[in-house]
Amino acid sequence: MAEIDFDPFDPAHRADPYPYYSRLRETAPVWRSPRGAWVLTRFRDCTEVLRDARFGHGSRQRLLDKSNWRRPAPSQAMPFILLDPPEHTRQRSLVNRAFTPRRVQRLSPWIKRLVDSMVDEAIEKGEADLVESCFHPLPATVISELLGVPSQDRELVRGWSRVIARGVDPDYQRTSDEKRERDEALAAFDGYFRELVAERRREGGDDLLTELIAARDNGSALSEGELLATCTMIYVAGHETTTDLLSNGTLALMRNPGELKRLRDDPRLLDSGVEEFLRYDPPTQLTRRTVLADLELAGHDIARGDQVVLVRGAANRDPEVFDDPDRLDVGRPANRHIAFDGGVHFCLGAGLARLEARLAFESLVTKVGDIELATDAVPYKDNLTIRGPKELTVRLTAR
Repeated sequence: MAEIDFDPFDPAHRADPYPYYSRLRETAPVWRSPRGAWVLTRFRDCTEVLRDARFGHGSRQRLLDKSNWRRPAPSQAMPFILLDPPEHTRQRSLVNRAFTPRRVQRLSPWIKRLVDSMVDEAIEKGEADLVESCFHPLPATVISELLGVPSQDRELVRGWSRVIARGVDPDYQRTSDEKRERDEALAAFDGYFRELVAERRREGGDDLLTELIAARDNGSALSEGELLATCTMIYVAGHETTTDLLSNGTLALMRNPGELKRLRDDPRLLDSGVEEFLRYDPPTQLTRRTVLADLELAGHDIARGDQVVLVRGAANRDPEVFDDPDRLDVGRPANRHIAFDGGVHFCLGAGLARLEARLAFESLVTKVGDIELATDAVPYKDNLTIRGPKELTVRLTAR
């Protein structure tokens, strides 16, 4: 095992972890960290794990073990993304019946009007923190609208979401107060959606929550606990990660003005541009699996119960797969990134995230002329797993 003289999860590397990922991928692509987790940084190893049923999440008791990478709140149902087949398959099938591409696409004209108004307001100000004024409220408003969260409650729910997103990082990085705040936010989500579910059962509605309540598959339906866990998962995952996709992508364009010009000159590149932002600087840097059976991976014997951490940010810049991987290329062909995970756990909300990102970047490249950072340094959120700027203050003019 190669000696590693740095910690790739050190907060000091948060603004630019990629040189450190590269060193780890080159010197120890399958690395046993001091805490015992196997850390994978090559694309081929990460995709093998995502496809292999011998890697999953394991029992609830294992997930509740404090020594584990992360764990759900002890008193609540686990979201199906932390479950293995067949239970994962059952719940995901039910959610798929409600969370359809057609339902997502119906929001497109409304999302376009929303993002255009946010960008117009930022241009009018001349200087704005795009995270606070556009990139955080946009996906929060969209996911609230999708789930049927009333407008007067959305600021409250956004606050809980931020706390929970911070709490998906490894427990060893959280203080006891931070873990308590995360569990309180999860409990608050449960309480809030319990009341909203009861209201929809009585009165119905034209929203995803109503569809989730009604979803049936061979007589099976989501239980109350499963409904609550699913609502929290959809809200947090559909909010925080999209915020960082928009922030990271915009920052990448400002640092690569030639690629911004390509998008302005040829808006047909917007779809491939979104895929490149997902590859180049993914909002979710890491994902975790538990080994469900003794096995061998890339020449290493890995035991049942071991934790395996897949570093998406490193795999997405693997030179074995991507030409010139550290270069932003909004026209990159055959972009096989793993920003949305893979296998049975491929991201449920990928279609919605892509739609929001395409409309947001379309508005930026068609409406904004000059755009530059108003500060020398970009501060990053104190997150490890879900990574993005804490603020992105820019000066901008109309095109």
